[in-house]
Amino acid sequence: MVTPADIEARILRYHHVEKWTIGTIAAQLHVHHSVVRRVLAQAGLPRVGAPRASKLDPYLPFILQTLETFPTLTASRLYGMVRERGYPGRPDHFRHLIACQRPRPKAEAFLRLRTLPGEQAQVDWAHFGHLEIGRARRPLMGFVMVLSHSRQVFLRFFLNARMESFLRGHAAAFDAWGGVPRVLLYDNLKSVVLERRGDAIRFHPALLNFAGQYRYEPRPVAVARGNEKGRVERAIRYVRSSFFAARTFKDIDDLNAQAEAWSDGPAADRRCPGEPDRTVREVFAEERSRLMAPPDNPAPLLEQVAVSVGKTPYVRFDLNDYSVPHTHVRRVLTVLADSHEVRVVDGGTVLARHPRSHDKGARIEEPAHVQALADEKHAAHQHRGNDRLARAVPASQTLLERAAERGANLGAITAGLLRLLDRYEVAAVQAAILEALDRDVPHPNAVRFALERQRQQDGADPPVALVLPAHVRDRDAPVRPHALETYDQLKDHDDD
Repeated sequence: MVTPADIEARILRYHHVEKWTIGTIAAQLHVHHSVVRRVLAQAGLPRVGAPRASKLDPYLPFILQTLETFPTLTASRLYGMVRERGYPGRPDHFRHLIACQRPRPKAEAFLRLRTLPGEQAQVDWAHFGHLEIGRARRPLMGFVMVLSHSRQVFLRFFLNARMESFLRGHAAAFDAWGGVPRVLLYDNLKSVVLERRGDAIRFHPALLNFAGQYRYEPRPVAVARGNEKGRVERAIRYVRSSFFAARTFKDIDDLNAQAEAWSDGPAADRRCPGEPDRTVREVFAEERSRLMAPPDNPAPLLEQVAVSVGKTPYVRFDLNDYSVPHTHVRRVLTVLADSHEVRVVDGGTVLARHPRSHDKGARIEEPAHVQALADEKHAAHQHRGNDRLARAVPASQTLLERAAERGANLGAITAGLLRLLDRYEVAAVQAAILEALDRDVPHPNAVRFALERQRQQDGADPPVALVLPAHVRDRDAPVRPHALETYDQLKDHDDD
């Protein structure tokens, strides 16, 4: 605790000039007597009064000798040892006394290292909480790379800390800077170091392959030596305080767009710690020419996962189901995924392409896959309708259950609800079904009535079906009239 300078000056004046005792000074200045003793001791004055004897004094030689041999021994274990030797004190007071007697590690001094332009960059992950995406709770991870010379910062956010995201962050940083540093300094991440025994290091093979492609040297810091990558640690603190604090964003793409603008703007306009007379942008402009050129044809960074297809034509990847052609059930396929697209391949043949979903339990379908299966199995038509209703409007299941209790035709009700779902928005149909359930009328007519009333209140136009039924389309089929000249030929024909 730091005592204000004016309090220290008054303590010293009252002690030397007024000859006040320690208790009097503490009472008049409204401070603890230990504060007065500390100020007088710091001024070089001898300690007033003889120290009181402590119950711990007879056991101090044993305690100091034990702590010298076992410096990390806990106070509770020490208390048990001296308790067996007759110590009568309480454990809480003993813990306080041991904290004063425990040997302190010797303070270590560090050199401030300077790196050459384009020589080194430092890399690390940072955790920024979680994002709620649908039913999924995804970790928000920040990939941070900083050039050691100019302190240029690159920031990119991902929804996981997997190896593919780690390497995508590298490639994006090299692309943004237009070059590659000669050495990249890492912490002992699992994405970098699989095993380490002393100086013997077993790197992750994917990282080694990537580093060989971009021709840089991966270099992990020593164990428990976070100071060796202090530039990226300070950059992460700078990102937390100057960028992420109180930041609002729509989704991760919006957050990354803001991070890119911040890295190229305010982060680049700050003063360079190594050269305070210039900005990071000015120093980086000189360092850019010293970076190594990136490869001309880098390999795509894709997540590659072997998946098995069950009896339904879907593969499970990253908590979601993606459709495949029904001809490939009971097969082992391969998923190739990046941040925005998921491809399902069988050898060199691409079977399906889907936009990637970061939800949980979502079903991403290609209509052609579902239609092909429905055409082959006509009995699946009603099941597909029920499944579509269950996913789009969950309240429809309650309506069908109540209709079944009354002996209604569930097929007709399902078909009626599907027609309403084709004409109205999903939220409107859900609200109309809930209203029909409140009225205890589990029938599509009640749902249609609620939708029509809401449409009239909103002043909206009547919905128009985009696809006419087959019997209506057949009525509008064009009919080619017969040529009337044939009748003239019949008139001119001889009866004989």
